[in-house]
Amino acid sequence: MLNEPIEESAADQKVDVACKELQLQNVSFSYEKDKQILHDINEVAKPNTVVAFAGPSGGGKSTIFSLIERFYKPTSGKITIGNENIDNIDLTNWRHQIGLVGQNSAVMPGTIRENLVYGLDHEVNDDELWRVLKMAYADKFVKESEDDLGTQIGERGVKLSGGQRQRIAIARAFLRDPNILMLDEATASLDSESEAMVQKALTSLMKNRMTLVIAHRLSTIVDADRIYFIDHGTVSGSGTHEELVKSTPLYAEYVHNQFKK
Repeated sequence: MLNEPIEESAADQKVDVACKELQLQNVSFSYEKDKQILHDINEVAKPNTVVAFAGPSGGGKSTIFSLIERFYKPTSGKITIGNENIDNIDLTNWRHQIGLVGQNSAVMPGTIRENLVYGLDHEVNDDELWRVLKMAYADKFVKESEDDLGTQIGERGVKLSGGQRQRIAIARAFLRDPNILMLDEATASLDSESEAMVQKALTSLMKNRMTLVIAHRLSTIVDADRIYFIDHGTVSGSGTHEELVKSTPLYAEYVHNQFKK
């Protein structure tokens, strides 16, 4: 891994993506030649709306997120923000405007404070850290910790529960105040009590920003402004939950299977 080339971008354009529409236009992608993962994906996410990607595992949802984060480039088609191809935007500038909360959000050995401010390009005081911890419903357990903000969380955050790690990640996202929020199965590995607390924090974080959601649990996506059902690398249907139940048999079956669990 140490011999991997540094990720660079030839683009140097800086763009404020707030209040701009994100589009995937005829996007196809393959990791290997002749093994296409995504086929002609068209998707629109408007500012301050929630767009969800649902569908069976392996359908291509996480690949769409990887393309938006620019870990890969589309094989064909393009992704735009406003009228600008995202490949033309400075990579650091682009990623600074994205906040990601994943299934197992990354934490590092060190203190709670260090994990909150990691990667920030400006100084913040402890009052600001307590403010975002409160917004993420994490202030109570941090105050009860051995050394509050100075508490060591251990390798990969082993001294925290799964729900506590997720709430630290959400507090970190609040601190960055991203224009685009991406949630990738953010509650999938939690017990029901932790999930309820994390979902509450996420609902608050999602306000007044474009939010893209990958989720298997129906409860996470039913209230989305638009849902794209992704199956075998194609968009099988899109619309609200109610519209998809009526128009897309695969989605209706997906919903039925969720209720059987």
